[in-house]
Amino acid sequence: MSDIAEPLTGITPAKQQHPMTGYILYLAAVFLFALNGTVSKSLLLTGIDAARLSQIRVSSAFLMLFLLIAITRPAALRITKKELPVLLVYGVIGVAVTQYLYFVALQTLPVGVTLLIEFTAPIMVALWFRFGMKQATRKTLWVGLVLALTGLAIVAQVWLGFTLNVFGVTAAFVSAIALALYYILADKQLHSAHPRDVVSLTMWGFGASAAFWAILQPWWSFPWESLTGVGYPLGPDDGAFPIWALLACLLVLGTTVPYLLLVTSMRHIRASQASVIGMIEPLIAIAIAWLALGEIMTPVQIIGALIVLFGILLAERSR
Repeated sequence: MSDIAEPLTGITPAKQQHPMTGYILYLAAVFLFALNGTVSKSLLLTGIDAARLSQIRVSSAFLMLFLLIAITRPAALRITKKELPVLLVYGVIGVAVTQYLYFVALQTLPVGVTLLIEFTAPIMVALWFRFGMKQATRKTLWVGLVLALTGLAIVAQVWLGFTLNVFGVTAAFVSAIALALYYILADKQLHSAHPRDVVSLTMWGFGASAAFWAILQPWWSFPWESLTGVGYPLGPDDGAFPIWALLACLLVLGTTVPYLLLVTSMRHIRASQASVIGMIEPLIAIAIAWLALGEIMTPVQIIGALIVLFGILLAERSR
């Protein structure tokens, strides 16, 4: 999936909670996810194909989570025939499509703008529960939706004739739709008659995504020579880093470590508390991309970003 630090609502808080510890761990995860946006973009700028980068990330994440669960809770590796179709859709659309289109959008859009568009996924989830599941929602859903769209229009500077790449914006919005499906299917699995724990659910999602990519583009056809160059995560005027080092950062500091931090943090704080903290991820990503890649957003666009995040927060609270 993309680098969105969404709360893991399927985790049961520990009996002895330490809220300050939870907040620190969650903030660390948010920072690493935000940093990973710049790392991912610097890898894409080396010429690595977005589909291949997606394949590397989900396959590596699957292997790491598989080893973790095999060592700690091997019983969670079992899956039933009934949940197999859901896991396949969850992995292919929710993980593979979301991750791939996120990388596609990063190639043509600033990191912060890409994340802002992807962050609209919770609004789509709220709309699904309102119209698809016929669940009651507060009027704040509509206020949040209007604010988010208004904020995005400000970020896009529509009064200047829409300054963002149309292809990138389309990819980011479709990625947000796929991410919304990811959340909906995860909610279904975590609250079913026989719920699956969030760690093994994520592992099988990555596994289905890895299998999808292995069929679509087999590993024996992988262009390994594309991993022998260098990237410039601090900008073209600063030091070069080997692509393998950037990939290691993507897989370890941008995927495994922040995910484990999220899981641990949710033992101490509630999902509703965590979601507020998660809203600062695009702002951190904007700051890092500005410092490292020179992706500058105007003060008006920053205001638009804040409006988007406030609208999303209202929509999340509407259910």
